[in-house]
Amino acid sequence: MRIVIPRESVAGEHRTSATPETVKKMIRLGAEVAIESGAGAAVGFTDSVYTELGAEIVTDRAALLGSADMVLRLRKPESDDIDMMKSGCIHVSYLDPFNERDLIKTLAAKGITAISMEMIPRSTRSQKMDALSSQANLAGYVAVMLAAAKLPSIFPMLMTPAGTLKPAKVFIIGAGVAGLQAIATAKRLGARVTAFDTRPVVAEQVQSLGGKFLEIDLGDTGQTADGYAKELTPEQVEIQRQAQKDVIADSDVVITTAQVFGRKPPVLVTKDMVEGMAPGSVVVDMAAETGGNVEGSVPDETVVVDGVTIVGTANLANEVARDASQMYASNLFNLVEDTWDTEAKTFVLDMENDILPGCVITHGGAVVHPTIKNLMEGEG
Repeated sequence: MRIVIPRESVAGEHRTSATPETVKKMIRLGAEVAIESGAGAAVGFTDSVYTELGAEIVTDRAALLGSADMVLRLRKPESDDIDMMKSGCIHVSYLDPFNERDLIKTLAAKGITAISMEMIPRSTRSQKMDALSSQANLAGYVAVMLAAAKLPSIFPMLMTPAGTLKPAKVFIIGAGVAGLQAIATAKRLGARVTAFDTRPVVAEQVQSLGGKFLEIDLGDTGQTADGYAKELTPEQVEIQRQAQKDVIADSDVVITTAQVFGRKPPVLVTKDMVEGMAPGSVVVDMAAETGGNVEGSVPDETVVVDGVTIVGTANLANEVARDASQMYASNLFNLVEDTWDTEAKTFVLDMENDILPGCVITHGGAVVHPTIKNLMEGEG
């Protein structure tokens, strides 16, 4: 089986889908690995590093994609890339299938088997393939570091002959993977951390990291079978906003992590809440790219509103691209290895497997994922 790794074509994207370690492992499985020239350059992986391991470096993108039995990449494919691929090819990447309906239709029409890395089921066995979690983990770390860089004071308490500096107060909204990493990072930097999540079950995790859990009675909330927070009703969102208002006003840093997969995230920090914060305070909106949790945040920009700095930096994991590449490439390899046939030296699309049915979106010229198929049929 020929596995190919194209260079990411989105401007500013530094991550890559194959590290020397994962290339070595794929070749050890018996795969033929081809990589587009420069695919790892942004994170320090030169073409020669890959060739020394036995991979082929290809400069012609059309020839590379046209020869692929399987494509491993990070970003969704452009239409030109899909045209280059042959029918029957397996394509693995982020796809945003709930919103990219035309892309899904194009992949199906071409006869490409498309696997969406966002749709990897959340289970104990699939944790090693869970790219959303691996990248969110790093994003939570980066969010805190960006806040620390923008805040005009330090995070830890400092006792000096010139006086005592109080620790920064950090409020983190959402205690999923990104939020928990943000809590841990802020605590390591010496801040006083308060956090809130709509799932009371995570209070113990927040407290185990040294954070204080803000109790808000929202009624029935809970979490989905996959472990995600359920979407709140408008009434519950308003209760949450009002209960958080005083905490936000008293915070030096607010970090919002609330995202609803496939839908616009809720606005949790309104304009009046930002106005209530002291000048010099910092808000990091980790959901700015998909609609924003913070009123006034701008995707991929940092703005100042009434003296408060609002950071809307998108693609936070890309800020630590080498480690992000290492984790994402490992997620991909673990997916490939899971149903790899060592004798035939090929990836087996085993739909009886407990993971693949949840993330295979198109196959055999059709949309096969039940949820995505129903959504698209509902559109007519």
